[in-house]
Amino acid sequence: MSGFLCSKLDEKMSLSNSFTVHESSIIQPWWLFKPFYQNYCLDNDDDEERDISKRNGAPLTPYMSRESLFTCKKIPPKETSSLNFATHMNGKKMINEYVKVRKISRGSYGKVALYLNINNGTPFAIKTVCKSRLRKMRVTQSETAMANVRREVRYCVYFVSIMKMLDHPNVVNLIEVIDDKKADYLYMVLEYVEGETISEISRKTGPIDESTARSYFKDIIAGVIYLHSHNVIHGDMKPENLLVTRSGRVKICDFSSSHAFEGANDELRRFPGTVAVTAPECYLDASYHGKAADIWAVGVTFYYIVTGQLPFLGESIPETYEKILNSPLSLPEEIDPELKDLLQRLLCKDPIQRITSDVAAEHPWVVKEGGLVPRKSSCSCRLSCLLAKRHQNGNQQYI
Repeated sequence: MSGFLCSKLDEKMSLSNSFTVHESSIIQPWWLFKPFYQNYCLDNDDDEERDISKRNGAPLTPYMSRESLFTCKKIPPKETSSLNFATHMNGKKMINEYVKVRKISRGSYGKVALYLNINNGTPFAIKTVCKSRLRKMRVTQSETAMANVRREVRYCVYFVSIMKMLDHPNVVNLIEVIDDKKADYLYMVLEYVEGETISEISRKTGPIDESTARSYFKDIIAGVIYLHSHNVIHGDMKPENLLVTRSGRVKICDFSSSHAFEGANDELRRFPGTVAVTAPECYLDASYHGKAADIWAVGVTFYYIVTGQLPFLGESIPETYEKILNSPLSLPEEIDPELKDLLQRLLCKDPIQRITSDVAAEHPWVVKEGGLVPRKSSCSCRLSCLLAKRHQNGNQQYI
């Protein structure tokens, strides 16, 4: 087993040129919440402005695509093809009508900063993405992505194509895409969530009380049910990618490892995003099922919420692999027996026996307080209409 693990490690580490320490929880090493392919391309704001002037050759194909067949948004994200840099009277950088306030974070594909719309003062989170780096992360021929999304990914951002479809209270909303064909940088104008990530909250408080954990879980699983029902795999569900608003609602963010799939076939071949939340079958098989892998990641995240630590933690990446594959799940004796059962079913190493999102939403521990997990009552996308028609006709095959 150790030889297998080391070879896997070598293979995945070759995808990244650098790793950067993140201010994550003190409970675990920094690398456990980092994607393998992490490689930042933005060192400062000047890189973005210089980019437009230096590209005089053939332009990059911009992200300006037709609305997805399965889009869930009644009002699609605004698409802007012109990019203008300026300096505000306060000395802050401006991108079109947005003035920068401060940096928020840096992620796998770029950085996120808080901006204000100068016309109305509305805050937005703008994610800056390096398109040339993303060309290296294209969808492979072995993956089962929807045909229209696969065409869009040729010279643009796959996860932007997915995010533009989505509209759910537990998913961060994409408002606008700014993509100048002359620039190597794309800007995603996102809903700004004033709050903290679950990782930040847990770092301050340690284990989260059971009532709050239940509320968080209901929001997380509601978002996952919505994504899976729309043929979308998140691919990197972890405490850092779950934002908690001031009112306590959880919103799923960062779709940079997401996938879209056709019909019932959620089989994937690309390695998922982060070591700590990766399901065991992803290490063992040439392919794996995205929905089951998402549920495992939800289980790891929920374990972290209720215990303040990770279920399978090693001193190194190979040791973490080994524990994910072979170590039994250890649960604190003092937690609720029904909560133990839910965690055991979420973190079942056999993906076939692992609980599904729909079943998890109806688990006795989940519904014992506050009722059922809320479901989105209406959806305008064609996919939902087709699925509803299939259900009425009793057809068990996916479209």
